[in-house]
Amino acid sequence: MNSDQIKKVEQELWSAADTLRAESKLTAAEYKDPVLGLILLRFAENRFDETLKKIEKNIPTNPRTGKKEITKDHFIGSAALYLRDKSKYEYLANLPESKDINEAVNNAMLLIEKDHSDLAGILPKNYQDFGSDLLKNLIRIFNTESIKSIPGDAFGRIYEYFLMKFSMSGAGAQEGGEFFTPPSLVQLIVNFIEPKHGIVHDPACGSGGMFIQTAQFINDKVKRSINESISVYGTELKTNNTKLAKMNLAIHGLEGKIIEDNSFYSDPHKLIGKCDFIMANPPFNVKKVDKKKDYVINDPRLPFS
Repeated sequence: MNSDQIKKVEQELWSAADTLRAESKLTAAEYKDPVLGLILLRFAENRFDETLKKIEKNIPTNPRTGKKEITKDHFIGSAALYLRDKSKYEYLANLPESKDINEAVNNAMLLIEKDHSDLAGILPKNYQDFGSDLLKNLIRIFNTESIKSIPGDAFGRIYEYFLMKFSMSGAGAQEGGEFFTPPSLVQLIVNFIEPKHGIVHDPACGSGGMFIQTAQFINDKVKRSINESISVYGTELKTNNTKLAKMNLAIHGLEGKIIEDNSFYSDPHKLIGKCDFIMANPPFNVKKVDKKKDYVINDPRLPFS
């Protein structure tokens, strides 16, 4: 799938999803996280299926059952989320009319969190706020044959595209670009400093765009395994943005540690002298940083202050 085809899919998906929102009682802010959660579910199954085929080639058949027994352990280090049957998008898309689709999607998110501790408490689980018809229609939008065949990198782009469109629609980024830095700016920063190895840190990481562009840079320019090349560490003040960042890493198969904290007054990762690359679009619109706080005065990260 080339760039023009991906753009066309992005626009079609957004148009369909936004039309559904306009016809519902939900605001853009209420609608954003659950829709991003559905994109994660759809993509997670695409990547799960791709990875499963590779795993099945390398494990023996159980002589007693005549089957290849796949467990969560087989997916460790694979950059794919392990999915139980009831967490799979196809299961939800084919759920009988008699079943509660809202409850089923909430349960799918809970099962993923149970199997992946880094996502515990992160995934949206408020699908009961959606009308069942709205939710079913959304699930159909992301379940066409063309969507099922989209490879990993392209699906990551769709997630980023939806983040950008939600930010433009006033669903959380109206205050100075609070959670979303335009991809063009992020790409400029990444291409300028070329973060291709070691520890990469963003102390104001928002939705994690710096890490995603870094992964893309490594994939395009270095041609090495991303999770073997870099370790990513992010700090983010806002709770919802922290969740978005963790979801963003998960959908791109990136391993990393995101901590919810205020990096003006803390250094939660204790990375002084350890980082290979630090990059950020800092919250330049924040004007009330308390420069008299003891931590700021004695902060070892600011030796020239």
